[in-house]
Amino acid sequence: MPVPLDLPAAEAAIIAKTNDFRRQNKLAPVRPNAQLTAAARAYARKLAGYSGLSHTADGTTPAERVTAGGYKYCQIGENLAALLDTRGFTAESYAARAVDGWENSPGHRKNMLLPHVTETGVGIVQTSPTQPKYIAVQLFARPEAAQYSFKVVNGTARAVVYRFDGEQSTVSPREIITHTACMPGTIAFDADAKTAARYVTRAGQVYSLKSDGTGGVAVEVGDGR
Repeated sequence: MPVPLDLPAAEAAIIAKTNDFRRQNKLAPVRPNAQLTAAARAYARKLAGYSGLSHTADGTTPAERVTAGGYKYCQIGENLAALLDTRGFTAESYAARAVDGWENSPGHRKNMLLPHVTETGVGIVQTSPTQPKYIAVQLFARPEAAQYSFKVVNGTARAVVYRFDGEQSTVSPREIITHTACMPGTIAFDADAKTAARYVTRAGQVYSLKSDGTGGVAVEVGDGR
């Protein structure tokens, strides 16, 4: 009879291997979050009652499930795995097979390499007490608390067009626009017909637009203090 899998140890091993993979790709590690862990375990238990894996097996989405568990998110991703071995698994062998499978699956790999997620939760369940088959659910998230704000202040007498994360906006003369965003982004100002100044947005920044004296617009970046 195979020795039952040490579920908490396997969950921890998946996180460790995920972070090894992220570091190999020059990305910051993700840290465990209790609400995401609870949501992952709850959905793994539900999937144990289904014949196949689906991100919407019970009619809900990953986003809906983490929200129901009290987690407020900016970004969410979910990986699923079902593994069977009649010899049973150690925590390390199960984690290695699950993570290797995700690394070699384009959609799962994309979730593992989401650049701005910071938290994770892993849940593993055995599908039946007589069979060494286990389902794993891993959630990746960026919390709503990671939101930040910055301002665009137009001190000129002309409207200025700019683009933030691909979306075009226009700030009118003497107008102040505040943006709140979840992800780090790039803002580009169409300062004149020849140039477009580009900046990586940060929390608390103020982009002050001023006349450059030649009909164009100069951009000054401050920290809002």
